Amino acid sequence: MKLLAVIICCVFVLMSGCSTAQQTGTKQQQYKIGLIDLMLLKRQKLSALQLTKDLGADGVEIDMGGLGNRPTFDNKLAIDSVRGQYLNKAKALDIQFCSIGMTGFYSQSFCNRPNVDSTVADCILTMQQMHINIAFLPMGIQCDLVKNPDVRDSVVTRLKRIGAMAAKAGVIIGIETSLDAKGEVQLLKDIGSPAIKIYFNFETPLTAGRDLYEEMEILGKDRICQIHCTNKDSVWLQNDPQIDMYKVKAILDKWHWSGWLVIERSRDANDPKNVKRNYSANTAYMKRVFQNR
Repeated sequence: MKLLAVIICCVFVLMSGCSTAQQTGTKQQQYKIGLIDLMLLKRQKLSALQLTKDLGADGVEIDMGGLGNRPTFDNKLAIDSVRGQYLNKAKALDIQFCSIGMTGFYSQSFCNRPNVDSTVADCILTMQQMHINIAFLPMGIQCDLVKNPDVRDSVVTRLKRIGAMAAKAGVIIGIETSLDAKGEVQLLKDIGSPAIKIYFNFETPLTAGRDLYEEMEILGKDRICQIHCTNKDSVWLQNDPQIDMYKVKAILDKWHWSGWLVIERSRDANDPKNVKRNYSANTAYMKRVFQNR
C-alpha cells in the first residue's frame, strides 16, 4: 500500500509539472506586444487595461503620472486601493504590465532637477509593488546629449546613482537618448551599471537619418531592454516605408532576444485621434509579424 501511495504521488507530481509547464509555456511568448496608457489617452486610468485587451495587445506600459513642479510624480498607483484595482483587473483580463513610464522627464530636466534620486526611487518602489521589471526613462528635451553635450557629466553621475538603486531593487531602468548607437554604447560604459540599459525607439535613428538596422546591430542584444517599435505619426506600421519589420524580427531572432515590443505612435496622420482604429491596426500587424497571428 505504501508503494502504491508513492507511485500515485509521483504520477500526480509529474502530471502537475506537465500542466504547469504547459501553462507557463503559453505565457512565455518570445515577443509580446504592448501599448501605452498615455498614448491611449488613459494615463493612469484603470480603463486602459480593458482597452488594451480590446485592442488585442498582450500588455500595457503604465505611466507614473505628471511631474511638473511637484517634488515627485502625480502617481495614483502609490495609493494601495488603486494599485490593488490595477493588479486585480490585470489578472482578470490576463493583461500584463510590460513597463512603467517616467514620461514626465520628457519636459522636466533629469540632469538639473533637484531630488531626482528620490523621484526615481518612487518609481522603483511602484515597480516593486506592481511586479514590473522595466522602467522607461527619457532624457527629454533639456538633457538632449546631442544638442546639450555639456550636461553629459550630470547625466552620467545621476544614472550611476540610479543604477545602483535599481540593481539593489532587482529592476532595470531603460533610458532613451538622442545619441547614435555608438554614443549609447559609450554612455552605458561610462555609467557602468547592469541595471541601466537602452529602451530603443525606432523613431530616434529614423528621424536623424541613421540606418535603423545598423544601429540595432551596434547596440546588440544585451544593451536593449525593451523596444518602442514606432515611428513618427504618418502612416500605420504596416504601411511605413522606413521600417522593414521582418528585417527587424530577423535581427532579434538571430540574437535570440525576447521581450516587449511597445507601440507608441505610428498613427495615421489623417486620423490621429482615433485610438481604436490606429492601435488595433498596429497591434494586429505586429502580432502577424512577431507571433504569426
